[in-house]
Amino acid sequence: MNGTASDGAYCELTDELASGQSSVSPMLFLLNDVVFDLAEACPVTPADARRFEKLGLDYLLELGCELFAEDPLLHRNDPERARRLAWLIAERSPDVNAALFAAPAAACNPDLVEPRFCTLPEQVMRQLQAKGRRLDAVSADRAVWNRLAA
Repeated sequence: MNGTASDGAYCELTDELASGQSSVSPMLFLLNDVVFDLAEACPVTPADARRFEKLGLDYLLELGCELFAEDPLLHRNDPERARRLAWLIAERSPDVNAALFAAPAAACNPDLVEPRFCTLPEQVMRQLQAKGRRLDAVSADRAVWNRLAA
């Protein structure tokens, strides 16, 4: 399914993460309403990176849903853990540079978490990053996810 964000950002939303190579730089990654710079020091140790190699995309999807089911504001409350999740998704699917895990409430069933994935142009990622702390769920939704549009 293709979506067009209200601010003109074009988004390819998928139900599953796609695999393969892409021309999109994996350096910036939008997780819900926080832009992480994945070019900074690797968020995992080399030993953990080897262990994580065995994790498939389906497992990462489940893991993300479980993490956000526990804490819908994981990306704000535990940014290092959220950054590791973003790094894992980007490592497994280089064409994905944005993920949304929408949980209806804290401590909800992971099956209720709605995951979405998207590929955004680098310019859009840089604009979102430039907003910094002013980027919130509503502005991220308007720019990327279009969930609140009526």
